[in-house]
Amino acid sequence: MKHLITDAPELAATPIGPLTIAADAGRLTGIWFADHRFQPSPERLGEQVRPGDDPLLDEAAAQLAAYAAGSADGFDLPLGAPGTPRQKAVWDQLCGIPRGSTVTYGEIARAVGSPRGAQAVGQAVGRNPLSIVFPCHRVLGSGGGLTGYAGGAERKQFLLALEGATLA
Repeated sequence: MKHLITDAPELAATPIGPLTIAADAGRLTGIWFADHRFQPSPERLGEQVRPGDDPLLDEAAAQLAAYAAGSADGFDLPLGAPGTPRQKAVWDQLCGIPRGSTVTYGEIARAVGSPRGAQAVGQAVGRNPLSIVFPCHRVLGSGGGLTGYAGGAERKQFLLALEGATLA
C-alpha cells in the first residue's frame, strides 16, 4: 500500500483541506481528511510517496481538486475499498445517490433490506474509506439534519452546496 498527502491549492482553498489518499495494487483504497473521525493506522497506510511518484494517487488528487473546485461532477478511478459485505452494500447505495440529492439513513436501511437498521447504516457510512468518492455527505438524519459526517458538518455543508443540494 502507498499513500500521498495532498495539499493542492484547489483543496486548501476550500473546507476540504489536505487529504490523505491511499492505494494498493492499482486501486484507490482510502481518502481521509486531516481531522477525519476514523483515521487509518500508519501500518494500514503503508509507504508515503511524493507527488509525481504514483500515477494513480496523482490522478486521484487531481480529480478530487477538480471536484472541490466545482469543475468536475464525479470520479473515474479504479476502486478497491476494503469492507464487510454489509458495509459494501451500504457504500453501493451511496454511489447511487444522484449529485445534488440527499437521502436519509433510514432510506438506505430500507434499500439494503434492514428497515430498522438506520443506526447500523450510520456506522457503515461513518466507516466509508472513500469519502467524497462514495458520497456519504449526501446522507442526512431523519429530520434533514447534517448529522454524522466523519469529516465534519462544515465540509458536509460545503460539498452539498457545491453539488446544488437544497437543504431545509
